[in-house]
Amino acid sequence: MTPRLKAIHPVLMVSDVHASIQFYQRLGFMHVFTDSATDPKNAGVRRDDVELHLQWHHATDFASGDRPTYRFLVQEVDELSAEFAAGNAALDRTDVGDTSWGTREFHVQDPDRNGLQFYRSL
Repeated sequence: MTPRLKAIHPVLMVSDVHASIQFYQRLGFMHVFTDSATDPKNAGVRRDDVELHLQWHHATDFASGDRPTYRFLVQEVDELSAEFAAGNAALDRTDVGDTSWGTREFHVQDPDRNGLQFYRSL
């Protein structure tokens, strides 16, 4: 049998696990696990078939300023953008737009500047 990759669960560097859980809950993710109720260092959030792991890092780990970006394939990109906009006035979110490389997308940054790109093919 040929090995198959079934899913990916990215681990995002965060400076405050509790605050990050709250941020992702505002985006419709559900909190699925935490390693500690009082001082969490690792947690997981899930929305539909997407699971993200949130891992605490010291402020010095963010010193390079270089933060990763994660791309999420979603067919209803305009509707998702509208959902995020409703009740999230302070959300760092771009407008939805078509790209020269054949996608329609918008971008969000979480509180630790991890990039989240939501897109569909044109």
